[in-house]
Amino acid sequence: MGQLRIIAGKWKRRPIPVQDLKGLRPTPDRVRETLFNWLGQRLDGWRCLDLFAGSGALGLEAASRGAGRVIFVESDALAAQAIAQWIDRVGDAPECQIVRARAQDWCLTAAPGSFDLIFMDPPFGVGMVGPMIPLAARLLAPTGLMYVESEVPLDADEMAAHGLSEFRADKAGAVHYHLLQFSASQGAQDANRSLSGHI
Repeated sequence: MGQLRIIAGKWKRRPIPVQDLKGLRPTPDRVRETLFNWLGQRLDGWRCLDLFAGSGALGLEAASRGAGRVIFVESDALAAQAIAQWIDRVGDAPECQIVRARAQDWCLTAAPGSFDLIFMDPPFGVGMVGPMIPLAARLLAPTGLMYVESEVPLDADEMAAHGLSEFRADKAGAVHYHLLQFSASQGAQDANRSLSGHI
């Protein structure tokens, strides 16, 4: 079993154990640090969704930085239990809710436009990113942002077909990571100017 750490916020430096589970590929500390630099460090009041939560590192980082609500969706029983146990140990986490479900099924039942930030890090090698993008996009608020990890760069034309554009992107090892926003809304333009104040 390995471990990550919370980078900033109320749980700064607390370790997150990483279960030895097939396909589990937690977002490394330095990639999360880059992402939250893009986002503006604090997420006070943001409504966040961590799809394919795995270790829970992305959602826990958001909660640590002030998110008002974080839902973790994870289908693996051991991974979901590990997130729940971590939250129980640290306490003071009323904003966190864990749902054991397949991400694609859960997205079909969730209310449209109900999240300000969605993390999506599906398993590699199974072609899941493409089908999940529109399912997750319907859950974004007009000024919402979506973080996606993938094996290859996302196709700009395909994203545009779902009304999304790339705000930032980078690569770490074999992982391409992207921050997407709605391309046609005034809110997205506002978010482009000032991500930290987009809510």
